[in-house]
Amino acid sequence: MKRITVFRTTPRIVMGPGSLSQLGDEIRQLKAKKVLFVTDRGLVDAGLLKAAQHVLKESDIEHFVFDGVEPDPRYEIVRACVDMVESNQPDLLIGLGGGSPIDIAKSAAVMATNKGSIADYFGIDLLPNPGLPTIMIPTTAGTGSEVTPIVILSDEDEKLKKGIVSSYLFPSVALLDPELTLGLPPAITAATGMDALIHAIEAFTSVNATGMTDNLAFRAMDILYHHIRTAYANGNHLEARCAMMEGSLLAGMAFANAGVTAVHAFAYPIGAEFHIPHGVANTLMLPHVMRFNLIGNVPKFAEISDAFDLPVDGMDDLAAAEMVVAAIERLAQDLQVPRHLSEFGISEKDVPRLAEGVMKVTRLLANNPRVLTVKDAQKIYMAAL
Repeated sequence: MKRITVFRTTPRIVMGPGSLSQLGDEIRQLKAKKVLFVTDRGLVDAGLLKAAQHVLKESDIEHFVFDGVEPDPRYEIVRACVDMVESNQPDLLIGLGGGSPIDIAKSAAVMATNKGSIADYFGIDLLPNPGLPTIMIPTTAGTGSEVTPIVILSDEDEKLKKGIVSSYLFPSVALLDPELTLGLPPAITAATGMDALIHAIEAFTSVNATGMTDNLAFRAMDILYHHIRTAYANGNHLEARCAMMEGSLLAGMAFANAGVTAVHAFAYPIGAEFHIPHGVANTLMLPHVMRFNLIGNVPKFAEISDAFDLPVDGMDDLAAAEMVVAAIERLAQDLQVPRHLSEFGISEKDVPRLAEGVMKVTRLLANNPRVLTVKDAQKIYMAAL
């Protein structure tokens, strides 16, 4: 213990198959009478909102629905959601869906009690007041946003994703029902599952990692690596779905405290400008950033081989770390995640501009195990083309 650290997470976590049935009880414990669901049209069309509404109907709890969330939402979507909060006066918000609905719900909850625009609060600990209570119900095993004090929103003017970090963004309750992820399409399973695995890898190798976050991240890497192929190949495999949701949760708890690193910093510009799904953007950049970062902490990267159960006996740490990168590339190949930026129309002429975007993500680069320059960023993007 060489430094003082603080560990924070969502205060109440309800988890297990069928746990959606507990939603009414959780709302009553928060003494809420009127709630607003924050979700997207895809979730509505898939019938997942109807299942949650049924629980509220049985519990005789009044509710409204905001279904205007978009993928990688612009920060202007927060204003539309806050307008509904102001017109209906709920005393609790429920985020239902992947990271986008959850982040919009978290944002709208704090903007109900803080002045100005959500854009005024990009940065760390700038929110002056706590928000309305929230319950987050993830329908993918990926973002971990249900246990983080972070929201990520797109700034279209700057073609960049930006973050807000505040303890006021921790949800009141995280409710994780793996049954909500059964039948998730393979491509979404792959992208979100890789996102969760990357959260764990980056938390484990962050310069701010602690013994506590290492334990969470290592367990997450173990669970996710060994179950993601099954969840991808058989979307109705409940054991694999339970494991993926647990792994995503643990990874979220780890990176909420240790932080993610340069992989996410590289993913933000390409996600914002070229609208590459977040998990895909991270997966595209992961092996190239890892190869750059290895020498920043070779023993730590080598230790990931233990979580993956790789055959590294007799190898030195550098060789073991390089085998981890090769295993990541094989995993992405098995999951049929796109491998090259060129598949999304990105070319060499875009690289200098994207590299400049990476260097603006100072919040994440501060966690990286190796110092990064703009020339390094250009080389990494070139390797990913």
